[in-house]
Amino acid sequence: MLRKVRGAPCFWGHPAVLGHSCVGPHALGHEPQQGGPTHGVHPVPNLTLACSALLQHVELRKHMDADNIIAWEPPEVIQKYMSGGLCGYDREGSPVRYEIIGPLDGKGLLFSASKQDLIKNKFRDCELLRLECEQQSEKLGKKIEMVMMVYDCEGLGLKHLWKPAVDTYGEILSMFEENYPESLKRLFIVKAPKIFPVAYNLVKHFLSEDTRKKVVVLGSNWKEVLQKYIDPAQIPVEYGGTLTDPDGDPKCSSKINYGGDVPQHYYVRDQLAQKYEHSVVVNRGSSHQVEYEILFPGCVLRWQFRSEGADIGFGVYLKTKVGERQRASDMTEVLPNQRYNAHMVPEDGSLTCSTPGIYVLRFDNTYSFLHSKKDLSTDIGHRLRKRGSDTVHRPLSQSTGTGDWALTHRTLVPGTNVRHDTRNPALTGGPALGM
Repeated sequence: MLRKVRGAPCFWGHPAVLGHSCVGPHALGHEPQQGGPTHGVHPVPNLTLACSALLQHVELRKHMDADNIIAWEPPEVIQKYMSGGLCGYDREGSPVRYEIIGPLDGKGLLFSASKQDLIKNKFRDCELLRLECEQQSEKLGKKIEMVMMVYDCEGLGLKHLWKPAVDTYGEILSMFEENYPESLKRLFIVKAPKIFPVAYNLVKHFLSEDTRKKVVVLGSNWKEVLQKYIDPAQIPVEYGGTLTDPDGDPKCSSKINYGGDVPQHYYVRDQLAQKYEHSVVVNRGSSHQVEYEILFPGCVLRWQFRSEGADIGFGVYLKTKVGERQRASDMTEVLPNQRYNAHMVPEDGSLTCSTPGIYVLRFDNTYSFLHSKKDLSTDIGHRLRKRGSDTVHRPLSQSTGTGDWALTHRTLVPGTNVRHDTRNPALTGGPALGM
């Protein structure tokens, strides 16, 4: 397992691992917080929390398919309109990444791509930065483990404070904090407008105290400050340096994406006229479960769903007891429960089942006491590859609360767009599942 996460960030410096007495490795041997160890005494790492943090990190890397994440190609809309990029190095050789906030169209991106793909894209960015640090270490003959960031906040406005966008950005910050501790060298905010304190207050609780100390809001002399830490030859002309693209572009657009408004033809919701097989209301404070019996390892479980009015939690579990409804905490977690913006972009996903058993697809509304997720529409099945044929099986049952009811089991006739309803020998037409 350790070999698998080689090169991943060290967790001994994680605030949760070091305990309440300090907020990061730099605090070791410095003046402790109230109630902490005496001056000069290193706090003893909490091994339980260290193991927990490491295991969570391993699970995230497995979920994100970290070994192949660099080769993963994000959706076109993300490639074109997700702003930011790596450009140059500071005077000590650390990579410098620019985040361009003003032109970023958070609403357009969330209407055009799933929140999970946006988070996965940021995870990919983190892995690219980590790889860049490794390459710099080999090139310079010294350890390069941290990155510098420059946030260009010109144009930051009310459109950026849209709640789904703020929530998504919060999840990205949490992912960075929990999985790349002590990776941030310093973060400069340039061209901050008057609304910046409001925006920062919305997300700062996602940041550790150590990270907050590294955030510096620069004034009108920001170009001079950047040049203090970065050689002008490594700074784009746009930001006070001398670096340009080969074609003379002062913005270095080949390295830094400047985003822009997402054209509405990328919006997913209105493009999909798919008819879902089932619709159910998941009441506030409750959950809805769909059970599947997987008889053979290697079966692919596929789901498509959308919600109306608000987001919905979704996770996949493996039952530990057959014949009774189990709570999520009593089952084996296969796909971690996450909140999906399926009211903006319908969710389409799959999972290869490595173990036979009864799998539970759980739609979670327990965190909401305001909204019922009306018209949760689903189309779910699994494919069994056997002797060259594809068979799509339907769920054993669905349950909301304690009421279970049987569903129709259907078989997809290979090579056609017709399904056979096992309760009715008549063939029924309709679009085939995109398996």
